[in-house]
Amino acid sequence: MTEKKYLLAIDNGTQSVRALLFDLQGNLLGKGKVDLQAYYSTQPGWAEQDPEYYWAKLGEACQQLWQQTGIDPAQIAGVSLTTQRGTVINVDAEGKPLRPAIIWLDQRQTEVEGGIKGPWGWLFKLVGANATVDYFRAQAEANWIARHQPEVWAATDKFLLLSGFLTHRLCGHFVDSVGCCVGYLPFDFKRLKWAAPTDWKWQALAVRPEQLPTLHKPGETLGHITAEAARHTGIPEGLPLIAAGADKACEVIGSGVVDASTVCLSYGTTATITSTRSRYLEIVPLIPPYPSAVPDQYNCEVMIYRGYWMVSWFKNEFGLREMQQAKEQGIEPEQLFDALVNAVPPGSMGLMLQPYWSPGIREPGVEAKGAMIGFGDVHTRAHIYRAILEGLAYALRQGMENIERRSKVSIKRLRVAGGGSQSDAAMQLTANIFGLPAERPHVYEASGLGAAICCAVGLGMHRDFPSAIAAMTRVGAVFNPQPEAQKIYEQLYKDVYLRMYRQLKPLYQSIRKITGYPA
Repeated sequence: MTEKKYLLAIDNGTQSVRALLFDLQGNLLGKGKVDLQAYYSTQPGWAEQDPEYYWAKLGEACQQLWQQTGIDPAQIAGVSLTTQRGTVINVDAEGKPLRPAIIWLDQRQTEVEGGIKGPWGWLFKLVGANATVDYFRAQAEANWIARHQPEVWAATDKFLLLSGFLTHRLCGHFVDSVGCCVGYLPFDFKRLKWAAPTDWKWQALAVRPEQLPTLHKPGETLGHITAEAARHTGIPEGLPLIAAGADKACEVIGSGVVDASTVCLSYGTTATITSTRSRYLEIVPLIPPYPSAVPDQYNCEVMIYRGYWMVSWFKNEFGLREMQQAKEQGIEPEQLFDALVNAVPPGSMGLMLQPYWSPGIREPGVEAKGAMIGFGDVHTRAHIYRAILEGLAYALRQGMENIERRSKVSIKRLRVAGGGSQSDAAMQLTANIFGLPAERPHVYEASGLGAAICCAVGLGMHRDFPSAIAAMTRVGAVFNPQPEAQKIYEQLYKDVYLRMYRQLKPLYQSIRKITGYPA
């Protein structure tokens, strides 16, 4: 009988779905990648996708993997799944979608009427949290569907995250991982389970308890690959499907971040800075930490919502020249964009960016906007591009300092993952702005590796999560701070960046009042 020694991780992100084959040392042995249309939009601000599209592309990615590697699928011991966060799908009792998935990038809001009743309502009024709770209710996709598509909501047997939808397709059960529970759901982030019957979230949301899947901890078995899923994907029937976590949670452990003194910077569509803790801690009051991909632990996260989306925005709006040149030369566009960054000195000759292209909830507030200040006649596209990268790093450094202040733990090490981490220029300026070495994980597919780690532990192929992370992750390239650049950034960060939001906030509020955007 063939010894089973490989792990299959499926990573369904925003831009692509990947089927990834790892060994027990964390080496990536094969990859099937299918690009995705992130969403389509039938109304301004809407972002939707056909759930069947995700399932079809997942199958394509798996079939591509088998074609590109000579490894026999019979040698695979198990499967884990990680997906984008906060994308929700309504299904009937058979798991058939009732409407398009609402993607996490969707900006629609529903009307909020009345307040939370009883002791919870009094408490929120006392602590001044009514606006935050109303934001939660307005943003909740379930509430919008229940109000605007009541026939769909009435027919909804299960209300699932994308992870739960794909899990059902793979194993036939309405189950999901605790580590995937990020979104506007009746979830108790402190106790890491669905909210108790007395929790205020049941008042705030249209969701009923019976509409939710059964939850399992990361590393537990969700089910086994069905015959139908095996035909679609080529994954051997009967293989165990092991619970992992959402893509950001898996990226943290796939980057080797296991203690509170190390943080994971994720330079993805959403930019985040995250630490792992064994105890519940709100970095911003009333904004909970998310479930970790390690059971019973928490990810304390600060998020820049449109993060490295801004880099894509720049490339689409101003980077046509580099995109065309890269195509003609047969090279990756990032090489030319790195040259653009390196043509500009640290600090972008005084051009400063505040990366609030999407508003926040509390810090920054709902009025927040993006801003660039310091323009002069010397500035070019290259300065704007570098200022975007610097602004994101400033915002994440501020997030790190908030984590340090709230947790009373000093951050000693940076691991940087996500698409933006492949830019040497971005890695170097990150080291300079933070004043810490910026370490790149040994493998680019850090979220897939995190899912594979969960799989290895669940199958008993590694003893526990610490030993699995130690065996399967390691540091790749390291970028050390450059003293002269670090000195410039330190002054710009403390004397300019940290003052920008406070001083621009009244202007943002006026803009919102006059134009109604964002609202």
